[in-house]
Amino acid sequence: QVQLVESGGGLVQPGGSLRLSCAPSRRIFGIAAMGWYRQAPGKQRELVATITSGGSTNYPDSLKGRFTISRDNAQNTVYLQMNSLKPEDTAVYYCNVITVLAVNYWGQGTQVTVSS
Repeated sequence: QVQLVESGGGLVQPGGSLRLSCAPSRRIFGIAAMGWYRQAPGKQRELVATITSGGSTNYPDSLKGRFTISRDNAQNTVYLQMNSLKPEDTAVYYCNVITVLAVNYWGQGTQVTVSS
Protein backbone atom coordinates (compact mmCIF):
# COMPACT_ATOMS: atom_id res chain seq x y z
CA GLN A 1 0.00 0.00 0.00
CA VAL A 2 1.53 3.28 -1.10
CA GLN A 3 1.29 6.17 1.32
CA LEU A 4 1.84 9.83 0.55
CA VAL A 5 3.90 11.49 3.26
CA GLU A 6 3.39 15.22 3.67
CA SER A 7 5.55 17.61 5.63
CA GLY A 8 6.10 21.31 6.13
CA GLY A 9 2.87 22.44 7.71
CA GLY A 10 2.69 24.50 10.87
CA LEU A 11 1.85 27.86 12.38
CA VAL A 12 2.86 31.01 10.54
CA GLN A 13 2.03 34.68 10.92
CA PRO A 14 0.03 36.52 8.26
CA GLY A 15 2.33 37.53 5.43
CA GLY A 16 4.66 34.64 6.10
CA SER A 17 5.64 31.68 3.95
CA LEU A 18 5.60 27.91 4.17
CA ARG A 19 6.78 25.14 1.88
CA LEU A 20 4.95 21.84 1.84
CA SER A 21 6.47 18.63 0.55
CA CYS A 22 4.90 15.31 -0.37
CA ALA A 23 6.60 12.08 -1.32
CA PRO A 24 5.27 8.53 -1.69
CA SER A 25 6.44 5.76 0.61
CA ARG A 26 7.51 3.88 -2.51
CA ARG A 27 7.79 4.82 -6.13
CA ILE A 28 4.58 5.31 -8.09
CA PHE A 29 4.78 4.55 -11.78
CA GLY A 30 2.69 6.19 -14.46
CA ILE A 31 1.93 9.42 -12.63
CA ALA A 32 -0.32 11.67 -14.66
CA ALA A 33 -0.48 14.55 -12.20
CA MET A 34 0.30 15.55 -8.64
CA GLY A 35 -1.42 18.21 -6.64
CA TRP A 36 -2.51 19.84 -3.46
CA TYR A 37 -5.98 20.36 -2.07
CA ARG A 38 -7.13 21.93 1.17
CA GLN A 39 -10.07 21.74 3.52
CA ALA A 40 -10.94 24.37 6.07
CA PRO A 41 -13.27 23.63 9.00
CA GLY A 42 -16.87 23.48 7.84
CA LYS A 43 -15.93 23.76 4.17
CA GLN A 44 -15.52 21.39 1.27
CA ARG A 45 -12.15 20.26 0.05
CA GLU A 46 -10.92 22.59 -2.68
CA LEU A 47 -8.20 22.61 -5.30
CA VAL A 48 -4.99 24.47 -4.48
CA ALA A 49 -2.72 23.49 -7.36
CA THR A 50 -1.90 20.67 -9.74
CA ILE A 51 1.07 19.85 -11.93
CA THR A 52 1.15 17.30 -14.72
CA SER A 53 3.97 14.96 -15.60
CA GLY A 54 4.84 17.39 -18.36
CA GLY A 55 5.06 20.30 -15.95
CA SER A 56 1.81 22.10 -16.76
CA THR A 57 0.36 23.78 -13.71
CA ASN A 58 -3.12 24.80 -12.70
CA TYR A 59 -4.28 27.10 -9.91
CA PRO A 60 -7.59 28.67 -8.98
CA ASP A 61 -7.54 32.39 -9.79
CA SER A 62 -7.71 33.27 -6.10
CA LEU A 63 -4.32 31.66 -5.42
CA LYS A 64 -2.37 32.63 -8.53
CA GLY A 65 0.68 34.69 -7.70
CA ARG A 66 0.94 33.56 -4.08
CA PHE A 67 1.23 29.76 -4.37
CA THR A 68 3.65 27.84 -6.57
CA ILE A 69 3.61 24.11 -7.19
CA SER A 70 6.68 22.22 -8.40
CA ARG A 71 7.82 18.64 -8.64
CA ASP A 72 10.91 16.48 -8.73
CA ASN A 73 10.11 13.68 -11.14
CA ALA A 74 13.15 11.65 -10.16
CA GLN A 75 12.08 11.67 -6.52
CA ASN A 76 8.34 11.47 -7.16
CA THR A 77 8.09 14.51 -4.89
CA VAL A 78 5.76 17.48 -5.16
CA TYR A 79 6.19 20.81 -3.39
CA LEU A 80 3.92 23.75 -2.63
CA GLN A 81 5.51 27.10 -1.92
CA MET A 82 3.04 29.39 -0.18
CA ASN A 83 3.83 33.08 0.17
CA SER A 84 1.97 36.07 1.59
CA LEU A 85 -0.16 33.74 3.66
CA LYS A 86 -3.51 34.95 4.96
CA PRO A 87 -5.67 33.73 7.83
CA GLU A 88 -8.14 32.37 5.26
CA ASP A 89 -5.42 30.01 4.02
CA THR A 90 -5.76 28.13 7.30
CA ALA A 91 -6.74 24.56 6.46
CA VAL A 92 -5.58 20.99 6.29
CA TYR A 93 -3.59 20.57 3.11
CA TYR A 94 -3.73 17.24 1.29
CA CYS A 95 -1.36 15.85 -1.30
CA ASN A 96 -2.84 13.97 -4.25
CA VAL A 97 -1.36 11.78 -6.94
CA ILE A 98 -3.33 10.42 -9.89
CA THR A 99 -1.95 7.88 -12.30
CA VAL A 100 -2.60 7.37 -16.01
CA LEU A 101 -4.85 4.48 -14.98
CA ALA A 102 -6.91 6.90 -12.86
CA VAL A 103 -5.72 5.49 -9.54
CA ASN A 104 -5.92 8.18 -6.87
CA TYR A 105 -3.65 8.44 -3.86
CA TRP A 106 -4.21 10.85 -0.98
CA GLY A 107 -2.01 11.92 1.88
CA GLN A 108 -3.30 12.16 5.42
CA GLY A 109 -3.03 15.93 5.43
CA THR A 110 -0.87 18.53 7.09
CA GLN A 111 -2.25 21.43 9.11
CA VAL A 112 -1.45 24.97 8.05
CA THR A 113 -2.49 27.69 10.47
CA VAL A 114 -2.05 31.37 9.65
CA SER A 115 -2.49 33.47 12.75
CA SER A 116 -0.83 36.25 14.69
